[in-house]
Amino acid sequence: MNDTTAPVKTDGAATAATNGQTVGSSQHSHWWAHPKPYDKVFWENQAEQGERPLIWVNGRIVPKREARISVYDHAVLYGDGVFEGIRVYKGRIFKCGQHLDRLWQCAKAIGLKIPISREDMVDVMRRCIAANHLSDAYIRLVVTRGAGTLGLDPRKCPVPGVFCIADHIALYPPELYQTGMRVVVAKRPRTPIACLDPRIKSLNYLNNILAKTESFASGALEAIMLSTEGWVTECTGDNIFVVKDGRVYTPPVEAGILAGITRRFVMETLCPQTGTPVQEMMMGIDFVLNADEVFLTGSAAEMIAVTAVEMDRKVTKISDGEGPITRKLRQKFREIVTSDNVPED
Repeated sequence: MNDTTAPVKTDGAATAATNGQTVGSSQHSHWWAHPKPYDKVFWENQAEQGERPLIWVNGRIVPKREARISVYDHAVLYGDGVFEGIRVYKGRIFKCGQHLDRLWQCAKAIGLKIPISREDMVDVMRRCIAANHLSDAYIRLVVTRGAGTLGLDPRKCPVPGVFCIADHIALYPPELYQTGMRVVVAKRPRTPIACLDPRIKSLNYLNNILAKTESFASGALEAIMLSTEGWVTECTGDNIFVVKDGRVYTPPVEAGILAGITRRFVMETLCPQTGTPVQEMMMGIDFVLNADEVFLTGSAAEMIAVTAVEMDRKVTKISDGEGPITRKLRQKFREIVTSDNVPED
């Protein structure tokens, strides 16, 4: 081994911290604050199944098959933690700043102190990108409550965990980005804000998963979720946009949705740059069914058209394919993320 090997696990948990400081640190708060040539990690010539991707887990970069957290981590036991799904285009972390803003906000909302700084978190992501020789990728950044007892008490979890996966993702078949896709309206409602605010991107996605299984039962890949009052909220993994008479509409966060990063990019960048009016609006499902166009957005999904909506076994056709406004916005999106100026703010 030489100096390109992964960090050696120190005595005790590599990320053990007290009041946000790494145990055993001296001048520098974290070893990963200093760049190492991870583009030549010693695993690079190993091609065994299960080696890739290399994953950052609590202070170490390890092969996929060695990436582990404790079975006593409350992320495993209770879905207690927060995460981000982030795109990488041309080696740049798309909207990195906004993703980290949301991660820290969500952690604060559940009383979880992230054990490393924002700067170190960015460094962790860049190390994973380099270690896996990736240019275009998808990052899953997770902060767990940490290992504790079998009870619910988060105070028994003294050290939060952090892991980062940089890999590829294909949420929908490539051809659907040209033809559009059918979605269903789930019978299962979105969790009310008063119970668990959907703006918190927590590790507990069971509400979304159960709604998504309804789409599979109908041969679709995504489902629209309504609030308990009947308002359109979002899909199980994507935000929803409706085009009517040349104007783009999307439910506000008050409807009970995740404030998506790609959703915000559509509203603040793509629509203004293409001269497309956009507004937030509470909407019923009839507004969606009578739309000229419908499209979904998300970090994993990017942008994809909806051409038909199924509700109570009745299918309503929206369009014959990707509509002109959806196409215009998606083309602008692709233009930006394939340029040399992918925004990292």
